[in-house]
Amino acid sequence: MHFTSGLKSKLPHIGTTIFTRMSKLAEEHRALNLSQGFPEFDCSPDLQRLVDKYIRSGKNQYAPMAGVMPLREAIAKKTFELTGREYHPETEVTITSGATEALYVAITTVVNPGDEVIVFEPAYDSYVPAIELSGGIPVFVTLDPQYDSIDWQLVATKITKKTVAILVNTPHNPTGNVFTASDIQSLAKLAEDHNLYVISDEVYEHIIFDGRAHVSAASIPSLASRTFLCGSFGKTFHTTGWKLGYFLAPAALTAEFRKIHQFLVFSVVTPFQFAVAEYLSEPEHYLRLSDFYQQKRDLFLKAVEGIGFITKPSGGTFFQNLSYQNLSDENDVALAERLTREFKVASIPVSAFYSQTVDYKTLRFCFAKNDDTLLKGAEYLQGVIW
Repeated sequence: MHFTSGLKSKLPHIGTTIFTRMSKLAEEHRALNLSQGFPEFDCSPDLQRLVDKYIRSGKNQYAPMAGVMPLREAIAKKTFELTGREYHPETEVTITSGATEALYVAITTVVNPGDEVIVFEPAYDSYVPAIELSGGIPVFVTLDPQYDSIDWQLVATKITKKTVAILVNTPHNPTGNVFTASDIQSLAKLAEDHNLYVISDEVYEHIIFDGRAHVSAASIPSLASRTFLCGSFGKTFHTTGWKLGYFLAPAALTAEFRKIHQFLVFSVVTPFQFAVAEYLSEPEHYLRLSDFYQQKRDLFLKAVEGIGFITKPSGGTFFQNLSYQNLSDENDVALAERLTREFKVASIPVSAFYSQTVDYKTLRFCFAKNDDTLLKGAEYLQGVIW
């Protein structure tokens, strides 16, 4: 008998992500891929040698569910030195399959059917599907991609009796904005006043520019006590393909998090954990990262001068938004596709980061590329016929 699927989609409105689509289009048209957020360059040879060392030494079987202890200890030490918050390696630090898994498990841990979660948009594309898969309802605080500050009083008006959590991201993808100490204080007060959990995506914590400082949710005790903090080594060490992330939270929250984590991936690739643990013993490996990427941001911005873009220099991450509102009325998706096909440079339309169809005439470019790639991309943009 012929099988007829009656499968009901859990995400009926979700298709292939814009990142996959634009990367595929870039490949088809042999365009420079300044769209998807991954470094063009390789990780440190020293880090590669450490991976090889631990593979050859036999660290190739399952890691403990929560991660190998040397890495958990190294993360706890780094976090204490940067934020002043002590996380116990045994009960409060968990190694995850990238930050995306950490975010998914954190959301799944706190969200039940009918619960509401405050989400700032433009938002990274994994947030909302994770909320919806748990039966939750995303409630959006919508921001212009060139926004300067958050109106926390407006955020407060979005909170109802059904709100259980607020999801934040700093430094922020795709806008490049960075929370200030005042923002973190406002977040802490809001969460305390309304008894909310906080899910904090801090994967770009070490990529921050112009003398700014990363102010982590872990830096305020009252906020850290209710926060699920998600981080990643993929962005920091140019190893996005390793999918090595981490999760920090008080012991009681971590215990619930691990109940789900253990049945999702159980554990994460063992030799890479040992390698990163040893590599973290030298803080300069992550403390110098901001200077490295600020040079690339500045190179790209200078190279696109004179085209007519409205630019607000990114405050963090490895993304730069370019507003073309003075150049064209073209829809951002259509323009991103045309630039890829006809002018051989791929970007991401920022409308993809919003829940509703909205067009701010802005494209996001990734500058985690070799300098010659950035200069060539700018040269292609100089030749665009608007």
